[in-house]
Amino acid sequence: MGKLTENIKGTINETIGKAKQQSDKPEDKAEGKTQELKGNAQKVKGKIQGALGDDI
Repeated sequence: MGKLTENIKGTINETIGKAKQQSDKPEDKAEGKTQELKGNAQKVKGKIQGALGDDI
């Protein structure tokens, strides 16, 4: 997948994760934090792919 795809997926996961963290349920908050971190990782992957090319 390319840089743009990873950045889009990362942004979506971050947004959903932040929304889940607004819940009153502790398990939803934890899941939201995990999903937000996944989004951050996807964005980093996209930046690396952009720097190195889409070969990774």
